[in-house]
Amino acid sequence: MPTEEQLAYELLRRTDYGRVATSMRALPFLAVARHVVVDGRILLRMHRGLGYHQACAGSVVAYGADNLGTETERDGQWIVQFVGQCETASPTAAELSLFGQAPHHVDGALYDPVYLVMDPQLAKVHTLTHRVPAAV
Repeated sequence: MPTEEQLAYELLRRTDYGRVATSMRALPFLAVARHVVVDGRILLRMHRGLGYHQACAGSVVAYGADNLGTETERDGQWIVQFVGQCETASPTAAELSLFGQAPHHVDGALYDPVYLVMDPQLAKVHTLTHRVPAAV
């Protein structure tokens, strides 16, 4: 049986996008990011034009993803959350290829990617089920 951390990474790999949470000017905020998992670290791709990456780099952040709204028999609904230090990154060509095609525009501006890497120190999985467990 996998550990909670192993399960969190396995589930994270099943979705492409999540939300990074940190604070900017003492206010909490969430920003969407594309993610890939490489060697136990989470690489993030964000739009440079919004400036959110500046609040994330050098900070402890939370990163979460889920399959809410897409429940499957296999998984039910789940939410994963990772917490750890985030830094700017320069992905290798092989790592860049894992991200796939980037969007062309964000909020009407040309997409300008910036990359971050997160080294999680905590991983949590939360599950939601809508089925009544069978009687023992």
